[in-house]
Amino acid sequence: MNFAAELFGAGWLWGAGVLASLVLVWIVRTGPWASLKQPARFNVWLGAAVALMLVWRMKAGVYPGLDLHLLGAMVATLLFGPQLAMALLAVVLAGVMLATGGDWQSGPMNWLVMAVWPVICAETIRRLVAWRLPRHFFVYVFVVAFFGSAATVLAQGLLASVVLSAAGVYALDFLAANYLPYVLLLGFSEAWLSGAVVTVLVIYRPDWVVSFDDRQYLKNK
Repeated sequence: MNFAAELFGAGWLWGAGVLASLVLVWIVRTGPWASLKQPARFNVWLGAAVALMLVWRMKAGVYPGLDLHLLGAMVATLLFGPQLAMALLAVVLAGVMLATGGDWQSGPMNWLVMAVWPVICAETIRRLVAWRLPRHFFVYVFVVAFFGSAATVLAQGLLASVVLSAAGVYALDFLAANYLPYVLLLGFSEAWLSGAVVTVLVIYRPDWVVSFDDRQYLKNK
């Protein structure tokens, strides 16, 4: 997804800017920033940012404003928690825009749709699964990391479609026929990649995954 400012009126851009500012204040005030004072943890955070910059650069264009690429929102959320994941994706978005000469006016809109909303969905899925299903390694990997990643991508595509339709950029039936089917395919790709990454990390470097606790997911299982 790559919204251009020219697709939206000034009201949409200003509204996105205000909402993004409020989210940013919440992140700054409530995020576990102290954890990044640990050099190892900070290096993992920066490494994830660089990796996702490369992933976001690999995109496919459908129509103007409808570029498709993997998100990594679920992996970022599981590794760092929602606040640091949103901040991480903000760095990723800024890096991609600097590298490609992106439209900074649409930055807040892109961040809200491609980062904030997917992270909210990812964290909600994680919490729901932890509440309703047993704390088990395979539940964490397959339900949260695998299926949760696919659901997060679909939720992002749905919100993008609603925003584009409400702003009068594309008709909803056009998006349903020419955009959402590709989002569904992208969801499967995201699921496989996220599931593989999370599986490797919780096996070899569980200390990197803040939402994973050996005592809950592995002990006596």
